[in-house]
Amino acid sequence: MIKSLSTNENRIPEPVKLAEIDFPNPFYEGLQYNAPARGVWNIVHTGMLIPESHQVYVCAQGCLRGVILTAAEMNDMERMSWVALRESDMWNGEMEKRVIDGTAHIVEKLKEDVAANSSRKMPRCILIYLSCMHMFEGCDFQMITDELSEIYPDIDFVECYMIPTMRKTMSPDAMMKLSLYEAVKNQEKQDDLVALVGSNLPFDKESDVATLIQMSGKRIWDIADCENYEEYLKLGSALLTISYLAVADASCKQMARRLEQKWLRMLINFDEKKLKDNLTMLGEELGLSSSAVNSFIEKSQGEAYASLDKAHEIIGDTPIAVDYTAFPYIIELSELLTKHGFNVTSLYSDGFPADEQDAYERLKEVKPDIKVYPTNEPAMRFAVANDNTDNPDNSNNPENQDTQITLAIGQKAAYFTNTSHFVDIVEGGGMYGYSAIKKLSDMMIDAFQKEKDTKKVISHKGWGCSSCL
Repeated sequence: MIKSLSTNENRIPEPVKLAEIDFPNPFYEGLQYNAPARGVWNIVHTGMLIPESHQVYVCAQGCLRGVILTAAEMNDMERMSWVALRESDMWNGEMEKRVIDGTAHIVEKLKEDVAANSSRKMPRCILIYLSCMHMFEGCDFQMITDELSEIYPDIDFVECYMIPTMRKTMSPDAMMKLSLYEAVKNQEKQDDLVALVGSNLPFDKESDVATLIQMSGKRIWDIADCENYEEYLKLGSALLTISYLAVADASCKQMARRLEQKWLRMLINFDEKKLKDNLTMLGEELGLSSSAVNSFIEKSQGEAYASLDKAHEIIGDTPIAVDYTAFPYIIELSELLTKHGFNVTSLYSDGFPADEQDAYERLKEVKPDIKVYPTNEPAMRFAVANDNTDNPDNSNNPENQDTQITLAIGQKAAYFTNTSHFVDIVEGGGMYGYSAIKKLSDMMIDAFQKEKDTKKVISHKGWGCSSCL
C-alpha cells in the first residue's frame, strides 16, 4: 500500500511522564530541529549590545545568510560587514592574512563613509567572528587581533566565534558572553557601582535585586542602559558583579579575575529557599541590615503569592504548558504554580539544570503525569499544524485538547501546543525574584484573557529587539 510522504502517522515523539524521565537529561541528543519560535537571541543580537561597535563575520557564504538576515531584520545593517571565505583559503596558507586584509579593507571603507557623512562615527570596537573553518585550520586568532590593533590603535578588536560544530565544549551563547565584555579593562573602582551582567535583556529596575541595590544607595550598571562606548567601559570600575543566568558563568569567572570584582551568582530560581538565600546574601553584601532585608522579603513574598492566587481564581484548571526558553528553571516554576493550584500539564525542554534535582523529586510526587517533550527532536516538526490557532479538530496537537485552550508560558510551548493564549517571554524577561512572580501572574491573566497572533509574534528574531517585520 502506498502512503503519502506527508503523513504524520507515528512521527511525533511520545512524551515521557515526569516521574519516568532520566533526570536531568531525558532525551537522546543527535540531529536537531529548531522550531520556528525566534524570540531567543543569537550572537548577532548579543554583539549589538555594545554601543559604537561593528561586527565583521569571516565565514562561508552559506553561513553568512543567517547573520546578515538577523542584522537586516534589526534595521542595523550599517553595523555589520563580512569577509566571504573561498575554498582556496583552506589550503593556500593565507587564512590569517585574509582575515587581516579583509577587516582592514572594511575599516578603510568605514573611514570613507564617515568622511562623507558627518552623522556617522567610526566604531570604537570591532567584533571579529571566525567560523568553523578557522578552527579546523588552527587559525591564530591572537595574531590577527594583535596585528589589527597595531594598525588601528584607536579601535578595540574582540575575538568572537560562530562555530556551532563546536557546541559540545561551550554553547555559542556562553561563548558570546565571554566576548561581550572582553574589551572592558580594569579601572579604579567605584564603591557605589554594582554591575548586572550576563543578560541579553534589560534588567527589570523593579526586580528584587534592583530594589535592594537602590535601598543600599548604590548605582546599577547594565549594558542595555549604555548609550556610548565610554559608559560600556565603566563596567571595569564596578566592585560587585551580579549575574542571573548560568550561561554567563564562564564570563563572570573571567571578569572576576581580570577586573578584580566580587561576583554573586543569583540565578532566576523559583525555589523558595534558594530565592530567600540569594536575596539575604545580596543584602549582606550591600551592607543592608538583616531586619530591612527580611522585611522586604516578607512583603515581596506576600504580594507575589497573593498575585498567584488571584491569577488562579481567573485561570482555574486551564492546562498550562511551559518551555525552557521562558525561564531556565521550569521545574521549580511548575512546582510553584502547582502549589498554588494551577494545572501544569506539559513541559518542553531537552534537558534540565542539575540543581533542580530537589524540585524535580518533590514535583514528581504530586504531579507524576506531567508530560515532558523534547524541542530539538527532528520529529517534533510534525507536532503541530501551521495555523497556530486553537483548533479542536487539530489531531497534530500533542496535547490533543478537545475544545479547551492551553495557556503556554514561552514561545516554544505556544508553538507546540498550537495555542494563541501564551505568555510571550524569553530568558526571564530581565525579571528576578518575587517581583518576577508577581509580574508573571499578571502576564498569565492577560494571556488567558487575550489572544495573540502566535505566528506573527514568534517569528520576530530576538525578543525585545527592533524588527522590520
